Amino acid sequence: MDSVAEFRSLLQGPYIIPAVIFLLATLFYLAANTLFRKVIAAVRLSLKGITVPYELMAWPFRMLVTLIGLSALLHSIALPPELHEILRHALLIVAVIAVAWFMMRLFRVFEHIVLQHYSSRVRENEAARKISTHVSLARKILNVLIVLLGVSSVLMTFDTVRQVGLSILASAGIAGVILGFAAQKSLATLVAGIQIAITQPISIGDVVVVENEWGRIDEITLTYVVVQLWDQRRLIVPITWFIDRPFQNWTRTSPELLGTVLFSMDYLIPPDTIRTELERIVALTPLWDRRVVKLHVTNTTERSVQMRALVSAANSSDLWELRCFVREALIEFLRANFPEGLPKLRMEMERNMPPGEA
Repeated sequence: MDSVAEFRSLLQGPYIIPAVIFLLATLFYLAANTLFRKVIAAVRLSLKGITVPYELMAWPFRMLVTLIGLSALLHSIALPPELHEILRHALLIVAVIAVAWFMMRLFRVFEHIVLQHYSSRVRENEAARKISTHVSLARKILNVLIVLLGVSSVLMTFDTVRQVGLSILASAGIAGVILGFAAQKSLATLVAGIQIAITQPISIGDVVVVENEWGRIDEITLTYVVVQLWDQRRLIVPITWFIDRPFQNWTRTSPELLGTVLFSMDYLIPPDTIRTELERIVALTPLWDRRVVKLHVTNTTERSVQMRALVSAANSSDLWELRCFVREALIEFLRANFPEGLPKLRMEMERNMPPGEA
């Protein structure tokens, strides 16, 4: 009888409800975590061939579930009002941080899905490059907005900051002018980043020439652009550079390009023979896209003639290899068939000249 009475008193005690809530919260956490894993597994099966790090959302999701359980447990425990208010405020701040963290990770996963979907076509497809650039820059802009909104929400949970915020709003005009002068360069950089995202003079994967350096756009942020050079170096360029200065974009509308190979030859070399050999050479290689192959005599001097071979390729990398191939093949052809074809300096000496004119 005593044990039954003690059990009844325990059930009627102040800790039974928190214990039950803690048990339910633990079960809810385990169930939500299991459901999250099953949903991720199902999504992975539906997106075959795309490897997406869904684990990025695991810890933010677990934190949100834990906060739900702690919030329910806090309301069921009898605590002093001061301590209860401190814990409630702390949970609110952590909840704001967790929601912001979860949203940033969610956008990152979405970016991975889009980039991997277009990864195989991003170099040759203009639309794929534009979409990849839009998604990448949109995620960075949304991250900045989420951080600003999260910090503002956390600060506004404090009464003192809320009152200061109302005072700042009352004098927003003066504060905006002061902020504009103080952070003029930073604001110009952010505006340039947003302008690049909207107008897109460059996209991820574009081939550009910046500061006489040939490279490919590797990354675009709100403040700078990373250009991967031909020798695998990385050139970091402020994003305002692409707004204020001219630059070359070889793949703005299409990756197809034309290239030239120049030769200085003697007047004895027949252009038709070189033209026929050029057409035969480019037909042997898959680097030529079969659009353009021409040979012109573009200049003449007292010693030589300049011939220009014009060829086309599907992209800048193929064009470079094609130009080198054509140059080497024509040099070999001239060496084997026209060894006298190099430019010569001709001199004519007259005999029986007077001694004073020698």
